[in-house]
Amino acid sequence: MRTRISRILTAGVVALASMFPVSCSSRGDGASSGGPEASGASAGRWPREIKHEKGTTELKSKPKRIVSTSPSVTGSLLAIDAPLVATAATTPSPITDSKGFFSQWAKVADRRGVKSLYGNLQFNMEAIVAAEPDLVVVSSSGADSVADHYAEISARFPTVVVDYSKQDWRKLSAQLGEATGLESKAKKVTADFDQYVRDAKAKIKPPDGDVSIVSFNGAGGQNQAVGKREGPHAKLLEAMGFTVVDAPPGLETRRQKRSDFAFVTYENLAKAIKGKSVFLISASDKTVAGFLADPLLANLPAVQSKRVHSLGPTSFRIDYYSGRQIVDAVVKSFN
Repeated sequence: MRTRISRILTAGVVALASMFPVSCSSRGDGASSGGPEASGASAGRWPREIKHEKGTTELKSKPKRIVSTSPSVTGSLLAIDAPLVATAATTPSPITDSKGFFSQWAKVADRRGVKSLYGNLQFNMEAIVAAEPDLVVVSSSGADSVADHYAEISARFPTVVVDYSKQDWRKLSAQLGEATGLESKAKKVTADFDQYVRDAKAKIKPPDGDVSIVSFNGAGGQNQAVGKREGPHAKLLEAMGFTVVDAPPGLETRRQKRSDFAFVTYENLAKAIKGKSVFLISASDKTVAGFLADPLLANLPAVQSKRVHSLGPTSFRIDYYSGRQIVDAVVKSFN
């Protein structure tokens, strides 16, 4: 499967043409707030200023037509019932529908009439113009980032840039809630999800011993990765009663380390997996079978006891929808 932890998406095109003036402004001063801030947000007042990864954007009124250039952010916008009219799409694959919408939220988007802004993550400014947005949401990180086009987009439309790589979906939802005037909805979505996790925890009995979270790409595959306890996948599993163990230090291949996963070579993958059970990211039954049959991993306790479980094909990145699917996958394995 093409999609893994370090590379989610690739690129294509859907275009339209038209022009629409907007009475809001964006100021890109290069400053990053490091988190969501909104002047007047707590009181629901407009206009308000939103500090974000590329500066400050003034929104004169509550957005009514939002465009997302990041499929990784789209799920969070849908979860808080944001008035999303279009989203960028990735390349169709086993984890998307035919348009390139991620399968965990594709049906929700279709029910709400969300259109494909452009396909295969091929940036198209004309498509944004044709959508006539009063807010454009951009990611500063990931393969779906169009942050390099921030100046072009923000010159025409109010634009907010978020970084989903340094915050979990809860914090991202709160940030989007402030930008859209849907703060209370963002809080409710988080509370509903937490209750869903508690209900699931009551249905299962976790196995004895620590667990490892693994992104497995097969023999010789690049970007093998082991989840860290500070990452969102680990926190979700620990909320369900599991104890996640990190990879030993010194095995990471990336100079710039991440807080969610340790990337290791295929040759060091067995050394990096210390859990007596293993959860596989972006995995199908075929992925589990390949992991169990890999000769380099044959001596792992999890392999010998066949305690290897899939977190589901949509588990590469957690949003409200994929998070619930991960919970369902865990319950299915341990109920």
